[in-house]
Amino acid sequence: MDEDRRWIDRSEALMRLGVKAQTLYAYVSRGRIAARPDPLQPRRSLYAAVDVARLCGKETEERATGRQAQGAAARGEADLTSSVSLFAGGRLFYRGLDAVQLAEQATVEEVARRLWDTRPGDCFAGLKPRIDPIVGGAARRRILAVLGRRLTEDRSVRAHDVQSLKREAGGLLNEAVDSLSGPGPRLYFHQRLMRGFKVSERDGHLIRRALILGAEAGLSDAVLATRSAAAGGAPLAGAVLAGLTTLEGSTLCALDEVAAYVGEARRDPEGAARRWMALRGSPPGFGGWNVTPDDPRAHALLKAADLGDALAAVRSEGERASGRKADFGLALALVSRRLELGPTGAGDLLMLGRMIGLIAHALDQVIDGSPIRARLRYVGPEPGAN
Repeated sequence: MDEDRRWIDRSEALMRLGVKAQTLYAYVSRGRIAARPDPLQPRRSLYAAVDVARLCGKETEERATGRQAQGAAARGEADLTSSVSLFAGGRLFYRGLDAVQLAEQATVEEVARRLWDTRPGDCFAGLKPRIDPIVGGAARRRILAVLGRRLTEDRSVRAHDVQSLKREAGGLLNEAVDSLSGPGPRLYFHQRLMRGFKVSERDGHLIRRALILGAEAGLSDAVLATRSAAAGGAPLAGAVLAGLTTLEGSTLCALDEVAAYVGEARRDPEGAARRWMALRGSPPGFGGWNVTPDDPRAHALLKAADLGDALAAVRSEGERASGRKADFGLALALVSRRLELGPTGAGDLLMLGRMIGLIAHALDQVIDGSPIRARLRYVGPEPGAN
């Protein structure tokens, strides 16, 4: 198959699949169809023809060359079911409710309870700070340290009933927030984080919005790591730690690069965009973080941010140069700069927000998840080969 036919446009993908656009976007968000920007029209996406063919039940390129796929596992895929979130029709839903609408008014606690399906109880009721909190060091290091300590203290997820496991989830998030805010009045999570990050009350809603919108992004390596650890019986903290360390190794490193670009472009928006276009074909933070072509998270966060002229120019010049809209990574980096959270602030917000979503996936896997079907297929040298 030549390079042009490995990727097809939306209209052809919809025609082959016989589905609506919302279903196509759902396939992309679940990792069932790979997508990339169209190099000729960056505002549009192209879709992997082999993935479309597989979902249509047709022969793939592997079959045509005699390398017949043997189920999802033989293609290096894992088959998972989830009731946590869904991207559909350009919108993100948390257990059926629009995440952007939730971010307008809901607290972090309310969204966590929604994602964790804690009804009718309140997993945050009566939580108190530890007498030996983890303090000092970078924010992400503190979160990972909390999880590492709890990994050695807590029981396997298999040793819990549903309600006690959800109470443990509440305590885990509460302890992570305390590691960043320090012990103090039991306010809402975003208010406690305002204290730790030294953010004014007027701007505290941006922390709340960032955590809520950053909690979920569909299927990813971090979600797979979390669910695999939970399915194996790890303590809840261990399952989340598996996911966050996976996130640290890829997504957060990329986000730090976006934050560095914002710092550079703040001084010279046009020049920075031009340099990155020459270097990589696009500045970081434009298109690469969007889960769907119309990912709503960036627009929702930036609309509320009141960036000011200098930071607004970073966005506008980058969009003009790349021909793509600002993505959620850039939105986090701009908000972090707006709040003066430091060079790693965007990653700090994303790690804490994503922790909420990964807890949701761990709980979902333990309580309602189907077995993760995957197989390791050996392709190395034959036994006894030199």
